[in-house]
Amino acid sequence: MTDWTDPETFAAALDRADTREKGNYFEEFTEDAVIEHAPGLRLTRHGNETWMSQTLNHDPAYWRTDAARDRGFDEPPIHPDYLLAAVMGLSVEDLSERGGYFLGRDDVQFHRHGVTPGTELRVESTVRDSRTSSSRPEYGIVTWGTRGIDADSGETLVSYERTNMIPRRDPAATDSGQSEPAGAGDSGDAPALPETFVTPDGGAFEDFRRALDEADDADAAVAYRHERGRTMDDLTVAALPLATLNTARQHHNAAAMAESPSGEPVAYGDVTRSTALGHARSDERTYRELGFADERFHDFVTAGDTVFGFTRVLDADGSRGPSRAGEVTFEHVAFTGDERPVYSGTRRALVDRESTDERITATETTDTHTDS
Repeated sequence: MTDWTDPETFAAALDRADTREKGNYFEEFTEDAVIEHAPGLRLTRHGNETWMSQTLNHDPAYWRTDAARDRGFDEPPIHPDYLLAAVMGLSVEDLSERGGYFLGRDDVQFHRHGVTPGTELRVESTVRDSRTSSSRPEYGIVTWGTRGIDADSGETLVSYERTNMIPRRDPAATDSGQSEPAGAGDSGDAPALPETFVTPDGGAFEDFRRALDEADDADAAVAYRHERGRTMDDLTVAALPLATLNTARQHHNAAAMAESPSGEPVAYGDVTRSTALGHARSDERTYRELGFADERFHDFVTAGDTVFGFTRVLDADGSRGPSRAGEVTFEHVAFTGDERPVYSGTRRALVDRESTDERITATETTDTHTDS
């Protein structure tokens, strides 16, 4: 009888065995093809709170019933960051498990505000575009449109487009740079920075509007950094992505990553992103998330790296949103302790006005008197 667990015998067996590979090559993505991702996920309160606590997103509306009801929710809802990360995690097995650079994500839209715990997700992607990479002939470039869907009602909860480099089965001839994504390989002098940076006095909508008005009168920008940092550890690098069923080997397979540029597993981009956004939200009175655009992941983050946040305020429009809030457009940059930018993106959010706290207090006082 052959002892298959004898070390020498087993080593010989491994040498002869084929590997059943996971993930798809570039050639398998054809334009307009629709991919129904088999994994599903139930958005639980535990998963939501774990994600929020570990990325320092401490907005009370996602934790406490009274704060949730003030925002118009019956109960603390699923945080948009966790929803987005879960939807993308469920798509990884089919779209990007083979590896390749995550080039960016755009047109992130939340179609339902107040997704409730217990919602079951179904995820679907459509191939929007596929093209050759001129700089890396062993890769192709694929863009997908992805929707996270309420499996019970069929309603789209969140949608976005993302672009990745995907390994090819066979290297392709280059095309002199004509297929690179927009902005790839751009060169030239960096634009000069404004003379002055203006920091808002507070986190209400009017604070951002006044800061922009002050910057308009000078060579200035409304830009500031956030004090908090979060050092990446085993939980954020491996456990959070695995909890979204993100099977990319980059986040949990040290053996596969040993020969990579990082030499070790790297953080899920949405963990890095959510951490920087958590830092930013702690310095504002966010009422509701609206959407994101032009998201880019510039460098890898590994365990031991500390993620910080930097914010630039681009616009504050009081004509948009409910009476209690105005719409603010931000540009956020996540960076590490050695000042490497690792994420950037544009964000639109509704931010409470200065009068909101007074209105709430007055309402609560009136309700108390009525009850008595």
